[in-house]
Order: sequence, then structure tokens, then C-alpha cells
Amino acid sequence: MDIRKKITITYVALSTFSTLLLCIVVFVLFRANNQYYFLKRLEDRAKIVASIHFQKDLEKIKYYRNLKKNGLEELIEEEEFVLRVNSQNSFEYNTNLNLPNEFYTNILKTGKDFFEVDNKYYLGQIFTESNQKYIVIVGARDRKGKTTTVYIVKIMLFGGIGFVFLAFFLGRFLAKRVINPVARITKEVNRISASNLHNRLPEVKNSDEISDLTATFNDMLDRLETSFEIQANFINNASHELKTPITTIIAEAEIMLLKDREVAEYKESLENIYSQASRLGNLTESLLKLTQTGYDGKKQVLDIARIDELLMEVKSDLDKIFPDNRVSIKLNFAPKDSNLLLLPCNKPLLELAINNIITNGVKYSDNNEVFVTLSANQEMIRITINDIGIGIPPEDIPHLYEPFFRGKIATKYIGYGLGLPLASKIIRMHDGELQVQSEENKGTIVTIIFKKSNIKISNVKS
Repeated sequence: MDIRKKITITYVALSTFSTLLLCIVVFVLFRANNQYYFLKRLEDRAKIVASIHFQKDLEKIKYYRNLKKNGLEELIEEEEFVLRVNSQNSFEYNTNLNLPNEFYTNILKTGKDFFEVDNKYYLGQIFTESNQKYIVIVGARDRKGKTTTVYIVKIMLFGGIGFVFLAFFLGRFLAKRVINPVARITKEVNRISASNLHNRLPEVKNSDEISDLTATFNDMLDRLETSFEIQANFINNASHELKTPITTIIAEAEIMLLKDREVAEYKESLENIYSQASRLGNLTESLLKLTQTGYDGKKQVLDIARIDELLMEVKSDLDKIFPDNRVSIKLNFAPKDSNLLLLPCNKPLLELAINNIITNGVKYSDNNEVFVTLSANQEMIRITINDIGIGIPPEDIPHLYEPFFRGKIATKYIGYGLGLPLASKIIRMHDGELQVQSEENKGTIVTIIFKKSNIKISNVKS
């Protein structure tokens, strides 16, 4: 069942329910109103009957009878009874009255009551004359009330049926009006593919859910287009970077195979091939690691690592690669409580990320001093890497996390532009935050923040 039919059926069902509820309320109130005014007429009759019964003046009796006959609306099957009350619980009973005892009891207790049987009402009321109490009972059939009740029921029945049909057409109109913008969006989205991601949905100026949906689709298309462009650039750059050492290796081997050469020439050629092969291996490894960090970090088993120990292990690895490095690990701001330094993480990957950032500091500062500071509290763990190197121009900062991007002043250094994007993905995978502050020719400050509220604790090795 499509949404149009669902909306139509729902609208008809709700309209039918609300109409039925309204009809019931109107019917109950109408009957209560009819009953109230009919009982008021009976009460007026009872007062006149009492006046006729108690009156001693014949002229006044004649007046009251004439008033009752001509001044009041005629009642159908009218009956009148005056019963003498003998005591608190006894009275003169009339055999022509077939009414329940509760009716008389309530009259004696409250002074007035009514009873209905077969659409005929009986109203009983206490009157007192010369210290003698009497029960005056007036009965009549409310045929007019029954007729008007049947009439109003017919009106509500046929009116309700007509309204249900009207609700059906109104529901279809409403469904069409509501769904048409969504159908238009669906049609436009179906026309958009990878080849025409530049297309956008027409903007809707109304500030409603449809305009929000349109804006959301357009934002999604912006992100997809950017993602496709980045992917295309990544593939082009990766192909270029991989092709260069492969071409050099093939060319070097072909030259060496053209004729016999001296040992020194073979040695020089092999060294060149080895250099290009090492470059190719490093580049391939970096690309593989960059690809492997595409997972969300939820299904992998995490380690519990102490960040201070992890930093010292990174420093140990750096000492092997760059024996003369000037990296200083400052732990004087670290808390005494070691539990504040514990972090659920994929330890090898996090080591790789921090190593890449510190290595960048060493490389782009020409092996100048690099300071690594660790601090932690109940809310977060903070690692700050500060170098006094070449810095980053402001126009390059927005592109730092794009694979293969290299700033205009960084091209003189060996690299592929993969270290910081890889580190960024690893840190983001651990729900961390990477902040970069830099000033050209003055240095760079990289801050890594792991907020305790964001740290995943599931899938942790026990």
C-alpha cells in the first residue's frame, strides 16, 4: 500500500471516529436537553395541580383549570395524582400508579423525583398545605421529544455518511498535496547519478519539512560530489606516485640489460633500483594502512593502553630511525593517578598516528627540537606536539587531511602527503579530536584530545 492510500485511509478513519464521537455527544446532550425541558413542563403542571387541589375559592379553581387547559401546551396521555402523606414513610397509595417503591422513597427523602418508563415520564413533588404534606404526581408521554430524537438521529446518520464520502475525497486531495513534493524530490533524485552529481534539487522557500528535506538532499549531494572528487584525485595521485618508481625501475633494468657493463655500473644501477623499490614499498604500505583505517572501530577488539607508556614506545622507535632526533617527552603535567591515562584503543594504529605526527615535526623542523606534552584529568586526555619548524601557510591548512596533498613549502622534503591524513583517520576512529595551529616559518602545534565521554568502552580485552 502506497503512502497516498495510507494517508487517505488514515484521514477517513480519523474523520469517521471524530464525527461519530461528535454525533454521540450531540445525541446525549440533545436528549438531556429534551428531558430537562419536558420535566420543567411537568413541574409547572404539578404546581398548578397542587394549586387546584388546595384552593378553596371556586373562582380561582376555575381560573387555574382554564390556565392549565388553555395557557399551557397540551400533554399526551397526561395523568394527575395527589397522594396524602400520612407519616415520614407512609402515604395514601393509588392502585392506578404502577411505579417502583424507590420513586416514592426518593420523593419523601428529597422532595422531588422523576421516573421514565416506555418514553413516559412521571414527576413527583411534595407540597404542603395547612401543615399537611401531599405528593403530587404528574405523568405524560414525551412523544414530541421522541420524534425530534429520531429526526436528529436520521440527520446525523445521513450527514455522517455524507461526511465520510467527503472525507474520502478530502483525504485524497490532502494525500496528493502532501506527497506530490516528496514524489517530485524522488523523481529528481532518481535522475541524479555519479555522472551528474553537480545537479541539485530545486530549492523550496517554504520553511517546512519539505524544504528541510530538499536542503538535506542537496547537502548530501555536496558531500557525495566532494567525496567523489577526492576519490578521483586520490586515485590519480596514487597512480602517478606508484607509476614513477615503477617506470624508473623498469627503465634502469632495461638500460642495464642492453649490454655488459662494469661492476661499478651494475652496483650503481642496483642501488638506484633498491632506492626506487624501497620508495614503492613505503608508499604501498602507507596506502594499505590508509585503506585499513576505513573501518568504524566498533567491531575490532581494543586494547587498554597507558598513553604515557605508548608515547615512550613511540620515542623508542624514533630513536632507532632518527638516532640524533631532539624529541622531548614531557610527563610533568601527567596525573599521578595512572587510571586517568588509560585509553581503550587499537594500540598499533594509535602508535602509528602519533609517530607520524611527531615524525612530521622532526622532518619539517630540520631535526630541531620537538616537545611532546601529556596531560590528563577526569574529562580528557591531551597530547600536544610542538615544533619550531617551517610552519604551514594559512591557505594550506584546509587541505591538510587530503591524501597526497603537499604544501608549497613542504615539497622540498621527501614525503607522499599520507602521514597526517592517516593520523587524522586513526584519531577520529578513536573518537579523538585533532587540532592544528601553525604560523609560517615559526612552527606548528598539533593537539590530540580524547574526551572521556566519547571513548568507546565496548569490545575491550579483559
